[in-house]
Amino acid sequence: MPLVRVRDVSQVFANGVQALGGVSLDIGVGEFLSVLGPSGCGKSTLLRLLAGLAEPTAGTIDWPQGRPDLGFVFQEPTLMPWTTALGNVALPLKLRGQARSEREARAAEALAGVGLAGFEKSFPRELSGGMKMRVSIARALVTEPKLLLMDEPFAALDEITRRKLNTDLLALWERTRFTAVFVTHSVFESVFLSQRIAVMSARPGRVRSELAISAPYPRTETFGTSADYAALCRLASAQLSDAMAA
Repeated sequence: MPLVRVRDVSQVFANGVQALGGVSLDIGVGEFLSVLGPSGCGKSTLLRLLAGLAEPTAGTIDWPQGRPDLGFVFQEPTLMPWTTALGNVALPLKLRGQARSEREARAAEALAGVGLAGFEKSFPRELSGGMKMRVSIARALVTEPKLLLMDEPFAALDEITRRKLNTDLLALWERTRFTAVFVTHSVFESVFLSQRIAVMSARPGRVRSELAISAPYPRTETFGTSADYAALCRLASAQLSDAMAA
């Protein structure tokens, strides 16, 4: 039984722009799924619909086991500049009314989980772009969500930082096995991270094809330089080109 079933979902904005045109997709429990497509194809819109931040114009989004607790990581870290890394990560727990000592302990643990032990008292202005994104991921995971939605979180980072965060994100996923839906326009990133890639066509977006990535985990730099990885990237790139031409 899938975690969520998306059936013939369309989304038309108030200005008349149709972002999605009949998206159908199943997402499995504990799966790492990437949604790959060109800019403007409705990937972020689909993520917002999954998060319940908007309702589809048509079609259905069904949660057979009930909508799970979820975390959302945006394209920008969206940290509060006036508080520390610890304060930013603890915010969702504070909003839930959790006692200060407990929420700070959990926030510190979450920061350690993304490699930021020792930076609890640092303010966002004192952190690099990659470190800010780590804080954002820790904040999304501190409530222990069953579903993590990620909207091109590493797109603005340099290649070295991005590859490091890809590896660290997979390590987090392997430890806890939350369901991950990762939006990207990078073929290379989607192949490295995912068990499956949903390839979307240009706007109005729909799932044009799906590609299973059967390479075992953990995936290291060795996988990222292998012939198998290169072949899968070529295949994903060809599917993306076909989707954009459709």
